[in-house]
Amino acid sequence: MTARRVGGAAGVLALVAAWWIAAVTVFRSTGTVPSPWTVLASVRHDGWALYGPNLGVTAAGAAKGFLWGNGTAVALALLVALLPRLEPLATQLAVLSYCTPLLALGPIVLVVFGGRTPTVFLAAVSVFFTSMVGTLAGLRSADRAGLDLVTACGGGRWQRLVRVQAIAALPGVVGALKIAAPAAVLGAILGEYLGGVDSGVGVALTAAQAAYDVPRTWGMALAAGALAGAGYLLAALLGRATDRLLYGPRRREAAA
Repeated sequence: MTARRVGGAAGVLALVAAWWIAAVTVFRSTGTVPSPWTVLASVRHDGWALYGPNLGVTAAGAAKGFLWGNGTAVALALLVALLPRLEPLATQLAVLSYCTPLLALGPIVLVVFGGRTPTVFLAAVSVFFTSMVGTLAGLRSADRAGLDLVTACGGGRWQRLVRVQAIAALPGVVGALKIAAPAAVLGAILGEYLGGVDSGVGVALTAAQAAYDVPRTWGMALAAGALAGAGYLLAALLGRATDRLLYGPRRREAAA
C-alpha cells in the first residue's frame, strides 16, 4: 500500500512538472496553457465564493443522477435474474443508452422538461450501462453449488436471488459504482453546458471561456476533476466496507 501511494504521488508530481514545462515552453507565446502556479493563484483569488456554490450545485445534480441511474440499472438486472427472458431487451436498452450521444439527448430533455432535469438525466444515462453490466456479471458469478443447494431445499428463483446471487453480485456492483461516480459528474456538467440553468461547474466553465479567462477555465476544470475523484473515493470506501462485511469474518476464521 505504501509503495502504491508513493507511486501515485510520483505520478502526480511528474504530471504537474510536465504541465509546467509545457506552459513555459510550447504554449508560452499563446497563453492557452497557464502554469500551475497561475491557475492556483486564480483559484485562490476567486475563492470559495465562486467554486463552492457551483461545485455544490453540480454535485447535487450528479448525485441525483447517480442514484436514479444506478437504482434503475440494478433493479433491471435483478428483474432479469428473476425473468431471464427479459435479458435481450434489457441488454439492448443498456447498449442503446451507451451508444446514444449524450449531447443528442440533452437538448430534447431540455425542451421537454427544462430546468435542471437534463443535468440529472444525463448523469443517470452516463452510469446506466456500466452499472447494469456490472450487476449482471456479478449475478452470473454466483456459486453453482450454492444455487443447487437452495434449489434442493425447495427454493425458487427469488430465494436463489436473495440468498446467493445478490451477495455474489455485491463486489461487481461496487466496482461498477467506482466507474459510475466520475461518469455521473461528467454527465451533470454536460447537462449544465446545454443551458437553462444559472449555476454549476458547466455554467462557470462556459462563462470563463466566453470571457477568455484561461486560468479560471483551467481552475474550474481541475475542480471538476477533483469532484469526480471525490465521487470515486466515496465509491471505493463503500467497496472496502462491503469487502470487510462479506469477507472479513472468513479471513479472521482462516487466520485463526
